[in-house]
Amino acid sequence: MEKLSKKTMEEKKKRPPVVVVLGHVDHGKSSLLEAVKDVKIVEKEAGGITQHVGAYVVSHEGEDITFIDTPGHEAFSTVRSRGTEVADIAILVVAADEGVKEQTREAIEHIKKAEMPFLVAINKIDKKGVDSEKVKQDLSQEGIFLESYGGDIPFVSISAKKKTGIEELLEMILLIAQMEGIKKEKSGSAEGVVVEVHRDEKKGVVANLLVKKGSLKKGDIVVAGPSYGKIRTMENFLGEDVENAGESIPVHVTGLKGCPAAGDDFFVCEKLDEAKKMAGSMGKKKEIAREEQDKKSLNIIIKADVYGSLEAIKDTIKKIPQEEISIKIAREGIGNVSETDVECSKAFDAYIFAFCVKTEKSAERIALRDKVEIRHANVIYELVEEIREMAEHMLGEEIVRNEQGKVEILAVFRTQKNRQILGGKVEKGEALKSSLVEILRDGEKIGEGRLINVKKGEKDMEKIPEKEEFGMLLESKEKAQEGDELVLFTEEKRKKKL
Repeated sequence: MEKLSKKTMEEKKKRPPVVVVLGHVDHGKSSLLEAVKDVKIVEKEAGGITQHVGAYVVSHEGEDITFIDTPGHEAFSTVRSRGTEVADIAILVVAADEGVKEQTREAIEHIKKAEMPFLVAINKIDKKGVDSEKVKQDLSQEGIFLESYGGDIPFVSISAKKKTGIEELLEMILLIAQMEGIKKEKSGSAEGVVVEVHRDEKKGVVANLLVKKGSLKKGDIVVAGPSYGKIRTMENFLGEDVENAGESIPVHVTGLKGCPAAGDDFFVCEKLDEAKKMAGSMGKKKEIAREEQDKKSLNIIIKADVYGSLEAIKDTIKKIPQEEISIKIAREGIGNVSETDVECSKAFDAYIFAFCVKTEKSAERIALRDKVEIRHANVIYELVEEIREMAEHMLGEEIVRNEQGKVEILAVFRTQKNRQILGGKVEKGEALKSSLVEILRDGEKIGEGRLINVKKGEKDMEKIPEKEEFGMLLESKEKAQEGDELVLFTEEKRKKKL
């Protein structure tokens, strides 16, 4: 048998890089994905691609690239959610006519946190009067230094509208993949993530799966979140039947019992019974997660002057106890409070906290009109304490019981409908007029009531000290007997604390 060359062996270890596209709204994320499809798929395939895609594969210079479709997709709405776990490379799209905007900064932050390799696509270069140099300068202010501008971050100038620069973009992706050494992780049964799910009138539940490890085969028994089943059919993104799918390959499968959610992990089991049990366990975990979601939550938006401040604020918030109230950061970013922040505040029912930054005039007007609260602070401790107080306010009040004493009933002098005149002795603490009462018989609670009055001889008293005998007027539905014990206490309402 002829031995495989070292180059051929290396080729066999390769897998398609998985790419996610990020950037500010209206900067052309969707347009870029459509342009890639138009250039590489639609013009060359007779049937085009199926309606529910989620992820698709293109070929460039004999090598495949997998794109996660629809940047606003539930499973990949931000790099933080699932993109960083699934994608290998990010494309940061920046419009040449607008430069760095709010969501551009957020995307940069997410990419940095994930430590993902990325490239910049400067889009809309077909527009008149655009200045790509200004975009590069704006990015340098965010710590992104492009090649030819004093840095090592690759970039490509494109026009998604006119489909120019697409070939160069794909070439750059493959170059980054080669430099990063993106290879298969392991052979064997498949693991991956659910990209998209929909119901088909004829096929039932159709799940779009992206394989992360191993090889997925038709007939495999799969657990996907709380659902499971044997793969009945498997199609690629073009709707063609396939028998298996390797790493980085998206496929549509049928045969699952139940409906997984976008973002759920999937894996292969050997036996159907085992898969059913595992799916049940995953379902219980999801139920616990739902209960956590049902817990009261305080939604906040944080804007800070620098990333260091933002991280310090978030770290301090984590130290606030959240067993009863969950503090959720709906949005975060660097720079002044913008119109987008105010709009998000309305959407998420969130309070805005601004640290060492101002509020833009246009944002102030919208906030005033829509009654959106923006709270400013220049000290991290004060900002976080305000968040704590707001969370505690949501907790409301609690009734606190203060025990005062215990009394032994020595005699029953008179009994009326709901009242009794009794004689007793303070065994512990003191007996106060108007105390609340629990009646205990043989250590078990049989009723409750209130002391209307206490007397020492013929004299009305406010309280009776320990070891003293006294007379009392008890109001209670249950009747006390000689030998019973009264536990005396008061109750007060207090604001709950975290």
